[in-house]
Parts: sequence; structure tokens; C-alpha cells
Amino acid sequence: MENKTIQNRYYFQALDNYPYNLEEAVTALNYALAYDANDADSLCLMGRLHHEVLRDYRAARRYFEEALAADVYTLSVYPYFADCLLALEEMEHAKKLIDFALTLKGMDKGVMLQKKATYYERLRKWNKALDNIRQAAHYASCTQEMDALDEREKLIERKKKKTK
Repeated sequence: MENKTIQNRYYFQALDNYPYNLEEAVTALNYALAYDANDADSLCLMGRLHHEVLRDYRAARRYFEEALAADVYTLSVYPYFADCLLALEEMEHAKKLIDFALTLKGMDKGVMLQKKATYYERLRKWNKALDNIRQAAHYASCTQEMDALDEREKLIERKKKKTK
């Protein structure tokens, strides 16, 4: 139990420092993973670091896969993993991941519907992308989220017009 407490402390230090103080974040994250190499949250954060900072999408994918192998119910992994798969243009895998995530209790459905909209947007299936953005709006919990979704809808509409 003491190891888990120490591991959590290092994970929270890494999370607190990411992405503003990468040196401290990486050091703390390496310590956290040394205490528990299968901690899904730590693996997810390492995946984010490889995806968002280093742009090493293949390494990021491995970390996200390890995180879900360790605990498929770590809901925070799914949005980041979906972004990674979309960046790698692994469209079918991304769709399967998003669809599965949408079945999980507790998942932020609005966020995952936005990922699904991005999936369809990349395929230039504008109407399906718009449908998902509109569905995501049902899950908006504040004015800023709703405004962002409205802007996204307008952007997709503009793209749709340009491709006709």
C-alpha cells in the first residue's frame, strides 16, 4: 500500500508539472512508473507526452495501448488515444476505439462524440461530422462548451461548402 501512495505522489507531481515544466514532469513520471509500471494513468500521461510534445505517435500509441491493457476502465485514456490514432491516420482503429468508449459508463460522451466528428471530418463525411457535433451539444455543461461546438459546426459547414 505504501508503494501505491508513493507512486500516486509521483504521478500527481508529473501531472502538476505537465506540460509547463517537462523536465520535472518526466522525472516524476519515470519515478511513478518505476513504482508501478502498469499504472494506467501514468502510462496515459507518458503517451500524452510522446503524442503532444515529442510528436512520436508510435511510441504514444504503445503507451496508450499499455494503459488500456492495464485497466480498460481508465476513461481518461480514450480521448487522447483517439487523437493519437487519428494523427496516425489509423481511421478504422480510431472509429472502433471511439465507438467502444461511447459504451462505457462514466465516459464523457460529449468529448467522444467530438472525436467521432473529427473522424468523419477527416473522411470528408460532412453530414455525419455535423450529426456528431450536434449530438455532442446535448452533453455541453457550460456556455463556453456550447460556443465552441457552435464554432466547430460553422467550420464544418464552411468545409462542406468548399468541397462542393
